[in-house]
Amino acid sequence: MSKRHVKTGVLLAVGAVSLYLLLPSLLTVFSAWRSLDHLHWVYAVLVLACEAASFVCLWALDRIALHTRAWFSVAAAQLSGNAVGRLLPGGGATATAFTVSMLRRAGVDTGEATAAFGASTALQIATTLALPVFALPAIIGGAPVDHSLATAAYLGIGVLALVVAAGIAAFAFDEPLEVAGRALQWLLNKTVRRRRPVRGLPEELLADRDFIRKTLGSRWAAALLAAVGNTGFDYLALLAALKAVGANPQPSLVLLAYTSAELLALIPFTPGGLGFVEAGLVGTLTLAGVHASDAVTATLLYRIVSYWLPIPAGGVAYVLFRRRYDGVRDFRTESAASPISSAPGSATVKSSKR
Repeated sequence: MSKRHVKTGVLLAVGAVSLYLLLPSLLTVFSAWRSLDHLHWVYAVLVLACEAASFVCLWALDRIALHTRAWFSVAAAQLSGNAVGRLLPGGGATATAFTVSMLRRAGVDTGEATAAFGASTALQIATTLALPVFALPAIIGGAPVDHSLATAAYLGIGVLALVVAAGIAAFAFDEPLEVAGRALQWLLNKTVRRRRPVRGLPEELLADRDFIRKTLGSRWAAALLAAVGNTGFDYLALLAALKAVGANPQPSLVLLAYTSAELLALIPFTPGGLGFVEAGLVGTLTLAGVHASDAVTATLLYRIVSYWLPIPAGGVAYVLFRRRYDGVRDFRTESAASPISSAPGSATVKSSKR
């Protein structure tokens, strides 16, 4: 038996055990479906609008990475791959492979698509990982203390603005990544016991940055804004879900709840962090001052829109894509594609929306 099959079997076993252990949390969230009748539906619709805007930002990022003006092909392939990644083992890696195969049918070179999605996903993950770093001062300080979702929105926008500024600095200069790499390397060597100390992390960060910048080309700033917009609208969707249940939690802890959910969604044991996100989000929202039943309802609404609704949407997108591209048609006819360099090494994509 090959190492690949062994690894797949281990991941499936761990995923099954994880879902079994998290099943009570999932059942608690799903059992709150009757409480959806009592939502403020204006804000429930706003959840849907914000999540749709988040997906549009993701498609914009993928278009930049693929160097194309086409919307339909990119959106349909991403939605289809996203649905497959949430139904089949492998999560984000399965989703990306399926998306690449669909774009190949539309005339996109497999190597170019793989490199593009590698850069796109790396930028998404970097944004996700940077979010708790810049949110940490507000979370630790607990300010502001007034229970206002408007304040939570302003706080989140401020943190995202810092992420944009840090991203621009990282793309434009080497020093920020060198400092961050040395700090992370020191932290790993001091806190995690290992046979061999971590070395060369700053150089690896610079190499990854150079690959992303080369792949995105001159539009890296627009790609950075699209990645931050993807996260920002998703955060606003959570705030709208809380407003829909009438909650007014502590803003800094709402930010903690969201950043925790984003990190939990990266756990590869279950697709999109299924189970982990629900359990973590309910717990942190309760900590933020949301009544337990409201926290469950808000989590259910948020996950229905952000996780479950894109699955049937992906099925519809796949049917429309096949109808359009079953005949002889070249993706280049609706795009301004340019060659994209191949990714250094193999890219394993782990993304909640890939």
